[in-house]
Amino acid sequence: MSKLVLILKRSALKSIFLAVLFGLGFTTNGFAATDADSCATNSANRQLDYWLGKWKIGAKGSSGNAHSTVSLSLDKCLVVENWDGGSGHYGQNVFGYSADDKRWYGMFADNEGRVHIFTSGKVASGSAAFEGTSRGPNGESFLNRVKVIRLNPNRVEQTWEKSNDNGANWNVVFRGEYSRANP
Repeated sequence: MSKLVLILKRSALKSIFLAVLFGLGFTTNGFAATDADSCATNSANRQLDYWLGKWKIGAKGSSGNAHSTVSLSLDKCLVVENWDGGSGHYGQNVFGYSADDKRWYGMFADNEGRVHIFTSGKVASGSAAFEGTSRGPNGESFLNRVKVIRLNPNRVEQTWEKSNDNGANWNVVFRGEYSRANP
């Protein structure tokens, strides 16, 4: 197989994965047609805009060098956080609203090989919560919940909680206080 064919197949698989992940939907002729400006003007897509910007992150045990940039991608359809914990641990979080099923979805990935998919998201005025399941190194099941709460225009708090009893009890595994880098 030629390199071009392999590249095209990989690219198609990535497109299918993103479409399934973010609920973009398929028709018999391929992807469903959408208005390019719809994400920019749809109030549901704009619900996480309070988090956009450059941030310093303070967290228990952090190096003091942690920072984050939250921006929009794909014609303002995705909210993308690129974060750096300041000690060699960094990653990317991606959140998107599906106009098809009126739900939020998310994905977390880091440079240590962790990937978490959030299939249930609720975003309202200044508050967001995303949940999804994952497996531990021994096959145990966990429920993950990430919250992003606006404290004021220049401060946001992000918490990550895990539950090993299907949400009856939660343990905080990360709590970060985001301060706008250039208020």
